[in-house]
Amino acid sequence: MLSARRIIATLPTYNEAENIEGLVRELLEVDPRLEVLVADDDSPDGTWRLVEKLAAASARVHLLHRRSDRGRGRAGIEAFRAALARGADVVIEMDADYSHAPGHIPELLAALAEADMVVGSRLVKGGGEHGRSPLRAGLTRLSAGMSRVLLRLPVRDCTSGYRAYRRRVLEAIDLDSLRAVGPEIVCEILTRAARRGFRIAEIPIRFANRRAGGSNLTAAKLLKVLCFTLRLAWLDRTGRLFEPRMGR
Repeated sequence: MLSARRIIATLPTYNEAENIEGLVRELLEVDPRLEVLVADDDSPDGTWRLVEKLAAASARVHLLHRRSDRGRGRAGIEAFRAALARGADVVIEMDADYSHAPGHIPELLAALAEADMVVGSRLVKGGGEHGRSPLRAGLTRLSAGMSRVLLRLPVRDCTSGYRAYRRRVLEAIDLDSLRAVGPEIVCEILTRAARRGFRIAEIPIRFANRRAGGSNLTAAKLLKVLCFTLRLAWLDRTGRLFEPRMGR
């Protein structure tokens, strides 16, 4: 059984006003130890204002209102730092659009009892997705498969952003030297965790299409993810994976 006094779920957000209030309330009901930390990139739709009100009403809700260095990857990293600073024993990473069901969190935590990091997987037995087109589902499998082969990773759903980490994993992968600024951050973290020798497990999840609002994922972003994966594979093979990123 996992022994964790403090569990913090991190949610990087941009224009999730239609989803955020309901999701935060659902998360608070999952486990009495669970806190929610939202890292919002100054959403024009006022997502951060809604979280600010939720935080004023509950000590278990926290807001990072980010006005610079924006991007899914940078928001995720800052959220991880803040969770560690708050003393988190376990950090959960998930999307804020209901594609990642809060009901899977007990399963992630249970699996973490025998692992250092757990990935919520669409691509193992019992997992899957619904509400998305065959094209999007096919792109998911293609992207995950390419990442798995290029980066030599021990899991099937390498691009899943629904994960649970023991504190020691995030401390060991050197958050300050991570290079990714967008959704490709999930592959970089997974690769670093694998190279550090951490135990990584997968559990099946049912991925759903977003409940409300529009997707921020574009063809240009998908191409950027592919290019970054190729660069990451080169850094890994040349022993430069953990080198500080330029400009720091």
